[in-house]
Amino acid sequence: MSTFMLIHGAWHSGECWKRVVPLLAAAGHQVYAPSLTGYGDKVGLAGPEVGLDTHVDDVVGLITGEDLHDVVLVGHSYAGLVVSGAANRVPERIGHLVYLDAMVPVDGESAVDIQPMSRHLIEQAERSESGWRIPPMPERPAPYGLFGVTDPADIAWLRGTLADQPVRCLRQTVRMDNPALDAVPRTHIHNVGATPAGITRRPVPPVQPNGAPAQIWELPTGHDAMVTMPVELSELLLKLA
Repeated sequence: MSTFMLIHGAWHSGECWKRVVPLLAAAGHQVYAPSLTGYGDKVGLAGPEVGLDTHVDDVVGLITGEDLHDVVLVGHSYAGLVVSGAANRVPERIGHLVYLDAMVPVDGESAVDIQPMSRHLIEQAERSESGWRIPPMPERPAPYGLFGVTDPADIAWLRGTLADQPVRCLRQTVRMDNPALDAVPRTHIHNVGATPAGITRRPVPPVQPNGAPAQIWELPTGHDAMVTMPVELSELLLKLA
């Protein structure tokens, strides 16, 4: 039995994994899909003080609180920063890092460094009444939809689960300065469906920090593969169990 921990990206909640969790569990594995502070069942905790460090603490606290080891830690989108920071804190408890269509940082970077369009979102939020709330990205015409989701029923469901993203999440920098982090194997899953203008993806270095060749898989779908291709995504994750 393996332990999977699935970490949602910006604006989402742990609910976005509801089609993947039962598939992994049915294969005999332990699965956690928490909502980070400010989302889902924790939406009431949102505030200007919530940042990347808060979310790293969320993940580390769950891993240590449940005394988990050999965790397959999956980060979607913004959560590429979250899982990187968490693995830096407890590398001895991480069996594999998975970047699902995710931001892939190096030490000292923020979301703005990786995805420059984030700066515009921050500036808009700072001019708003709240000064810190970044609302979810709007639905776009097909084939882009809402985070790559185009089915009308799925869009309606997904929209109901989204919440504002605090500015501090995109501004804070990640720490990846623990030498033991380099030993953790990594897999990158790229969703190669339609990508809106302004969204960029960094090339993955051909060699992982642990010296192994890079492992890159692709899914022919939009950004939220856990909604649009849960079976295929689960099949890929199960290869890491």
